[in-house]
Amino acid sequence: MKKVSIVTVNFNQPKVTEDLLKSLAEVNSYPNLEIIVVDNGSKVNPVHEWRERYPAVTFIRSELNTGFAGGNNIGIAHATGDYLFLINNDTEVTGGLIGRLVDTMVANPKIGMISPKIHYFDQPGMLQYTGYTPMNYYTCRNACIGQFEQDRGQYDFLTGVTGYAHGAAMMISREALQKAGGMAENYFLYYEELDWCERIRKAGYEIHVDLGALIYHKESVSVGKRTILKEFFMNRNRILFIRKNAPGFRFAVFCCYFMLAVVPRNMIQYIKNKEYNFIAVFWQAIIWHFKNKPDSENLGFPLTR
Repeated sequence: MKKVSIVTVNFNQPKVTEDLLKSLAEVNSYPNLEIIVVDNGSKVNPVHEWRERYPAVTFIRSELNTGFAGGNNIGIAHATGDYLFLINNDTEVTGGLIGRLVDTMVANPKIGMISPKIHYFDQPGMLQYTGYTPMNYYTCRNACIGQFEQDRGQYDFLTGVTGYAHGAAMMISREALQKAGGMAENYFLYYEELDWCERIRKAGYEIHVDLGALIYHKESVSVGKRTILKEFFMNRNRILFIRKNAPGFRFAVFCCYFMLAVVPRNMIQYIKNKEYNFIAVFWQAIIWHFKNKPDSENLGFPLTR
């Protein structure tokens, strides 16, 4: 039986993480697991207490907040499984979830990464994810299929190749990981899983979704719906993703689109909604690209780390 390493990252949400551990202990039916929890620089270090309460779980403490990619990469470095299942700490599993994903990947070695169907935890039956459409590199837009719809099985036929995995729950094979490497840490938050999928595809693998597997997601527990942090990284990383992955002509078209359409639209929205503090952050996200190369480790945002 293949060994699966569960990797999850905690940041100032100990109760949420404990609910996930409870879910894995009580609901999961796949036996050959190792569970790795990375505490990503939380203000209060929960690791000592956790080690006493959950002796079968591996806990790792990072004194710095290394972001979504960095925190997961820390866990990945300690993982020994044939497959690594990266799940947000604000998720809860279903019984056959892990076994179903493993069986699908074993049956098709072309799959480098796979995600399950995702429901919103607080609204059972409401879809968050059944796959992604391909990326439009001229606008850096794609769509999350089925989001906010009631699940009547209407998208289950889409099981198979998809545009991108979902960062809340993605299983990667050891072989694909070794060829593609870990996530790019200079994204910090947002778009890093999309960039990772691009590199996994370039390494010769496919990205799949299996809609016979289900996980529940408590969306936006850590960051919130609209914050300065989110506004900066969503805009900076949207451009960064295109810089890294779009050919030259498409990148040039995207730059024109962004400056002629996105900038005016966002400025009007900020003023209309009286979100004046977002204006400087938005321009800061754009200016970062004139000062930094795509692989720069300079995050460009004053984080409390």
